[in-house]
Amino acid sequence: MQFLHTMVRVSNLDASLNFYCDLLGLKEVRRKENEKGRFTLVFLAAPEDEARSERLTAPELELTYNWDPEEVTGGRNFGHLAYRVDDIYALCKKLQDNGVTINRPPRDGHMAFVKSPDGISVELLQKGDALPSQEPWASMENSGSW
Repeated sequence: MQFLHTMVRVSNLDASLNFYCDLLGLKEVRRKENEKGRFTLVFLAAPEDEARSERLTAPELELTYNWDPEEVTGGRNFGHLAYRVDDIYALCKKLQDNGVTINRPPRDGHMAFVKSPDGISVELLQKGDALPSQEPWASMENSGSW
């Protein structure tokens, strides 16, 4: 058995690509437009998984965008996506500076949670050992759910 991808439905493809690619740092590895089915599939990979994704089409995040408007709800009902990151503080600052709420701040220098524009919970985990605790994260309260 091999893990291939996680699919999440998105209501605004541009907003989702901004969140997952521009802010989180994932890379678009391929895209499929389906005129008959009226949908677009965009496959993303973490930078360290990009070469493996190109060879094996895995591991990936599949964004499914249906062209006809529909309400996209849920998000948390399947759990969350998780990504190992080089510097959790720098990424959380970048996300926060771009209007993303840090729902569970990285107080421990190891773990944080944010949500995508469609309410998908995303866990961020520091690569290697936890970073030393630092402000403003150390004293920041949780916000909402994750």
